[in-house]
Amino acid sequence: MFTLTPLEMEALYLSLLVSGWAVAASLPFGILCAWILARLNFPGKSLVDGLVHLPLVLPPVVVGYFLLVVLGRRGIVGSKLLEWFDITLAFTWKGAAIASAVIAFPLMVRAIRLSLESVDRGLEQAARTLGCGPLRTFFTVTLPLVAPGVLTGVILAFARSLSEFGATITFVSNIPGETRTLPIALYALTQVPGGDEAALRLCVISVAVAFAALLASEILSRRMAARLKA
Repeated sequence: MFTLTPLEMEALYLSLLVSGWAVAASLPFGILCAWILARLNFPGKSLVDGLVHLPLVLPPVVVGYFLLVVLGRRGIVGSKLLEWFDITLAFTWKGAAIASAVIAFPLMVRAIRLSLESVDRGLEQAARTLGCGPLRTFFTVTLPLVAPGVLTGVILAFARSLSEFGATITFVSNIPGETRTLPIALYALTQVPGGDEAALRLCVISVAVAFAALLASEILSRRMAARLKA
């Protein structure tokens, strides 16, 4: 029987914690950003679109270093957070969640935006004609219609967060029990003699968790699609 060791349990727990918070914290902003890019035309839209998708093409280490400069204890924003609110993000699991959220954000926005662009605008206009305000129309008509796209974006962001390494280790380092997620624990084991077997076990765990997330996404997407058709 496959039994997890304390190190594996710790790395798995931290990965799920970081990924869960990364997705939960970025989801409202992802929906808002996707709606702005899908429905509004304004000067500089291409620039905003490029900035949103920039983490996809930048090396993750660059993103991690940028976060360290901005949110580190001596960073532009991080120093103020520490001075005014006694909040430290660098070298904590919260910082790992932020790094994962930044890296995964473009995938979430892209999935939701594509879903928004496929919605029949006539349904929204009909709701407005019947007296629904913009917010009520969005939450009662638009959001249910794009629910499969939102779910896809959430699962993609969650899976990407689980595999995040470069930005995380640059911004929050490798601290056991605090920031050592599955990818970082795997990297640490490859650097010590005799760690190959333990590293292989972590590989199997990572694949299993990612596959389970994708399988759950497929099942939920089909159920949502069937419910919308009904």
